[in-house]
Amino acid sequence: MKTIYIKTLKAGDQLADAPFLIQDVSQRTTKDGRPFLLLNLSDKTGTCGGVFWDVPPAVNAWIKAGKVASVTGRVTNYKDAVQIAATMMLPEKEPNMADYLASSGRSQSEMLAELRQLITSLKEPWQGLTAHLLLEESFLSKFAETPAAKGMHHAYIGGLLEHTVSMTKIADMLAAHYPIVNRDLLLAGTLLHDMGKVHEYTIQEKFGFTEDGRLLGHIVRAMLMVETAVANTALLTEDQSRQLLHLIASHHGKQEWGSPVEPKTIEAVLLHQIDMLDSRMQGFIDHVKSDEGDGAWTKKSYMFGHELQRPRS
Repeated sequence: MKTIYIKTLKAGDQLADAPFLIQDVSQRTTKDGRPFLLLNLSDKTGTCGGVFWDVPPAVNAWIKAGKVASVTGRVTNYKDAVQIAATMMLPEKEPNMADYLASSGRSQSEMLAELRQLITSLKEPWQGLTAHLLLEESFLSKFAETPAAKGMHHAYIGGLLEHTVSMTKIADMLAAHYPIVNRDLLLAGTLLHDMGKVHEYTIQEKFGFTEDGRLLGHIVRAMLMVETAVANTALLTEDQSRQLLHLIASHHGKQEWGSPVEPKTIEAVLLHQIDMLDSRMQGFIDHVKSDEGDGAWTKKSYMFGHELQRPRS
């Protein structure tokens, strides 16, 4: 279990098998020809530099970016920042990546309870289909950990669950505001539209794409999952299945944004707008939190293409 975090390190601390994620590693050589490693180490609280002198050959055989390493050594001060001078590093077995990668600020158990309540609120056959797809135990555990993206918005462990619950709650409100909308179809599409991301992203060593993500992507994968579920359960009619698949296929809004087709039903138009709203709002929040400095405006531009004013309340 990880107990030592980067934000608590101070010069003089002695480390014994303290695990950190290797963000970057490069081999260097001193002026007298001695090889050493320069490292960037991180966990969910921050990053720091590292140096490893007299590296054993066994370490060079496994060490690379994305690995979690148990570090023995001493914390020093280098250029007004803490640095870890390692004397030994060993690969960590079965690390809990939630200790090293950013995680949702929301309670997973609360979000899962909300997800179940939203599914229960649906009429049949939509309730049965969404429960069949999302609530299977092994799939649900992955769905609850997967990020919604590598960057931009909800790019953290639990981001997919948070994004899905948030969007579905918005969809529920807007379905009441626009009675012409088929609420059950809209909510089912919202709940299922991004489920393919469970197969698209990996968090084994860092946030990245799987082979499935590179070759198919989450939209195609989700459509295949729905078609398989419909064939196996016979819960939806052919027209209901087609309407649901259209929501998934068109939720990015434009073909140049990755949608095979553009939204052509009222539920599909609404789902795309809800996706845009939630992703942009969380993207704003995430960027403001991570941006350096504490001024009234962010230092860097982001998904909006310009600097942002920090919320005043």
